[in-house]
Formats: sequence, structure tokens, C-alpha cells
Amino acid sequence: MHIILVSDRLATARSVRVGVGHLALAGLAFLGLMVGATVGLTYLAIQHAAEIKHPALQALVRSAQEQQARRSEDYVRQNLSVMAVKLGEMQAQLTRLDALGERLGSAAGIKPSELKFAEVPGRGGALVTSPAPRDIGIDELRQHLDAMAKQMEWHTEHLGMIEGSMVESRAKARQLPTSLPVAGTWRASGFGWRIDPITGQAAVHEGIDFIAESGTPIRAAAAGVVAFAGYHPTYGNLVEVDHGGGLLTRYAHASKLLVKQGEFVKRGAVIAKVGTTGRSTGSHLHFEVRQNGKALNPTPFLRGGEKAALAAVEGKSVSKAKRRTSKSK
Repeated sequence: MHIILVSDRLATARSVRVGVGHLALAGLAFLGLMVGATVGLTYLAIQHAAEIKHPALQALVRSAQEQQARRSEDYVRQNLSVMAVKLGEMQAQLTRLDALGERLGSAAGIKPSELKFAEVPGRGGALVTSPAPRDIGIDELRQHLDAMAKQMEWHTEHLGMIEGSMVESRAKARQLPTSLPVAGTWRASGFGWRIDPITGQAAVHEGIDFIAESGTPIRAAAAGVVAFAGYHPTYGNLVEVDHGGGLLTRYAHASKLLVKQGEFVKRGAVIAKVGTTGRSTGSHLHFEVRQNGKALNPTPFLRGGEKAALAAVEGKSVSKAKRRTSKSK
């Protein structure tokens, strides 16, 4: 298409050739101008609709606001659903932590009332106003919940490992001979060098002797398996209890044996009766602790058990004295 330009300022007429491409560009430019103008007018109308008070514009503003409110509500609802699921997981983990804490507290001798799992710990402090406090957004709150859930999961696993270690330690402790073998604390002879009561010579005593009347129950100092129960020329009627790991206890000079070889006995189980059989000058219990065949001093093993036994004996004496006092009154 040719366009001829004629003007008084032009000496001659000019011809301009306009192609299809030029027309398309011009159309697009005009369309863009119209769209921009429409968007601008709409924006201005929405911004100033409250001032203009035009019903159509106000209806348009309300519609836009309602759409925005619905989008915000959907966004909040979705995030709340996610946080509710996370909160449920954290509550389940808290239940596990409470159970673990109670078991560990019980194993450590802590009363449940002292732990106060169900109570919220007291917190406080001054409110710092610089920089100014700010509200926590949903996304930030969700990040905090995720981080807290990971920490709780780690703490649960850590407490589980501690519990397993404590259970293993308690199992090993039950195999140590820390319980008194007889209900008596006076010892006629200790561990180590002494004057032999029969020969009068200096000799090593590989155990300790408890003075007790004949027939007094002899109890296992720890749980184990009876390795030997029979007569020995020196020890007389003898019981040996294997506690595992090469640890063994001996109970000698018994008047009567109450267990057999291969039998499992618990801590405190009556295994024999005190007597004076074998190489003995009177009724007593000869008690030994051996590790891989080597004699060990039983006193460090029994020290804790002896204190408990003394407390029990003192408690019985006090209760008997009270009963006698009440009867006399």
C-alpha cells in the first residue's frame, strides 16, 4: 500500500510504502496502549473507589477484596492443617518422652513428683524493645515447629540409648556379689594374712568369716548358676555360684546344702545353712569372691550391702523396742 504525502512545505509530493508488517506493529501498539489505559483506569478506580462512592466501582472493589480474602483464608487453612499434623506428631513424641523420662527417673531413684512432666516450666525476663518486637508469621512458625519436632525426635532417640545403657548397667550390677550372705555383720577373720586358727602359723586367708549360729540361712550374694554343690575336704559342705564373666563366690563349712549343681539362683536366695564342716573350729560362714580363679577381697563388694543390712537390723531393733515399750505401758 502506497501513501502519497502532499504539503505546501514540500516541493514535490512524497510516496510512503506501508507493508503488512507495519500495519501489524501499529495494531499491536494500539492494543497495548488500550490495555495499559484500561488497567491504569481500573487501578485508579479501585484505589479511589471509596472516595468516588460509585456503586459499580464499590461492587468491583468488594469483589476483589472477597477474592483476596478467600485466597488468604485458603492459604491459612492449608498451613493450619499442616501445623495440626505436625502438632499431633509432636504430642506423640512428647508422650514417648514422658514415658522414657519416668522410666529413667525411676531407674535413677528420682520421684515422679519431682520431675513434673505435665507442668509447663516457668519462664520470663525483661521485654527488649530495641529492635522492636514483631509478630511471627505462619511460615516462620511452621519452620520453628519443624525444627522443634526434629529436636524432640533426637532427644527421644538419645534418651532411648541412655535407657538401654542403664538397663545393661543394672543387669551387670545384679551379677555383682554385693548382698550379705548371712544376717550378721561380725567377722571373726578378714581377708589377707592372719594367724591360722589351727596351725598357729602365718597364712593367707582368701575370704572373710562371718560368725553365725548353726542353721542360719546362707543366701546368694548375687544371681548366678550353681557351679558346685558338695563336700570338699577343706571347705566342708561347699556351694560355688558362677555369676558370669569369670566371677565366682564360695560359701563354705555349711551344715546343709539346699541347691544342686546347674541350678539358677537369684540374689538373696537361700542356698545352704551355716555349719562347721571341713577345716573349721566352730560354726561360721567362710565367704570368698574369685575372679578367674584369683581370690579378691569381698569387703569392697559387700560394703554397700552391709550398710543396708545394718540399717535394716537397726530398724528391727527400734521396732522391737517400741513394741516392748507399748506393752509395758
